[in-house]
Amino acid sequence: MINYPTIDPVAISLGPLQVHWYGLMYVVGFVAAWWLGCKRAPRIGLTKDDIGDLLFYCAIGVVAGGRLGYALFYGLEQWMADPLWIFRVWDGGMSFHGGLMGVLLAAWLFARRKQLAFFALTDFIAPLVPIGLGAGRIGNFINHELPGRITSLPWGMPFPGMGPEPRHPSALYEALLEGVVLFAVLWWVSAKPRARGFISGLFLLGYGVFRFMVEFVRMPDAHIGFIAFGWVTMGMLLTLPMIALGLFFIAWSRNKPVDAKV
Repeated sequence: MINYPTIDPVAISLGPLQVHWYGLMYVVGFVAAWWLGCKRAPRIGLTKDDIGDLLFYCAIGVVAGGRLGYALFYGLEQWMADPLWIFRVWDGGMSFHGGLMGVLLAAWLFARRKQLAFFALTDFIAPLVPIGLGAGRIGNFINHELPGRITSLPWGMPFPGMGPEPRHPSALYEALLEGVVLFAVLWWVSAKPRARGFISGLFLLGYGVFRFMVEFVRMPDAHIGFIAFGWVTMGMLLTLPMIALGLFFIAWSRNKPVDAKV
């Protein structure tokens, strides 16, 4: 058994100003996406300034969509009881699925503005996302969020506030799979031109499978619990459409020509 590391969720405190690690993880994700995006910007006919604009669109989409998605899917009662809670993003509580919808809306608006094909843009964005996902999961770990189920594995950790039993560090599993592994796969596969829609489908499929797997060792939200059969979680339910859409877009892309700019 490994002791859960004691890390203050507040990274920097200057009087009344507090900078949380959770927020800094978002900065890490956006900076990494900007740097990687600039390296490949010429492929899709974008400049460095365009990448900055694109990330501004996506930042608004991921924060607004992620918070709203969490409120609707996981925290509706808390939101109703405390309407201002939805603005306290630094307290944690972001839904990937809501954030994804926000980013897709932002990408659609940006594609219209730049007269780009929507799937050409999403194929460009997809490999840039996993680093932010991985960093966000590390932020969850520091914030004592996403507890795992009890385990006898040697790397189990007693989760703060949940007794002495060792538990799966599920947030770290997600950081590894959704962050490191998914990034490596998407960056490598997208190194060569692919049929339009293929990379987007691979992202949806990869994230969906990894998230579905981790849900088996991650505790369901206490106020929701299992929603069916004593083992199906809300995360699983929200992830299944992603897997289906990922498979659909991969199959759909087989009939599309390879776009040399993507």
